[in-house]
Amino acid sequence: MMSGIRGRDTKPEMVIRRGLHARGYRYRLHARALPGKPDLVFPSRKAAIFVHGCFWHGHDCPLFKWPSTRAEWWRAKIEGNRARDAEVRTQLAEMGWRQLRVWECSLKGRQRRDPDELLGWVAGWLDGDELDAETGGR
Repeated sequence: MMSGIRGRDTKPEMVIRRGLHARGYRYRLHARALPGKPDLVFPSRKAAIFVHGCFWHGHDCPLFKWPSTRAEWWRAKIEGNRARDAEVRTQLAEMGWRQLRVWECSLKGRQRRDPDELLGWVAGWLDGDELDAETGGR
């Protein structure tokens, strides 16, 4: 059942949260005041990080495969998620927020990246001035 699917505190999200906290970064979680309720929010840096599941957000990677049952329903659901993600990106950009999308495939599957390397890259993005970025598997 979809009611059992977690929207927060997922394994990939916890890897990013614990790794950044260990590196000294402090953040807010799921800020309801911001569009899309980003997973991690760094108010002083005006930066938001989303940890996206490849299936739910329709990422073009080996972890995503269109379901064969109820195909029409799933296509509408996932396309709706993609459209909402794009709208959230636009709204955050208009508000002056930097944003990063960390895809599940960067932490899971055959193409996953080394966790320390990934966390170093995320930390570099936080310390930099790039406005919009994303990271997936290798």
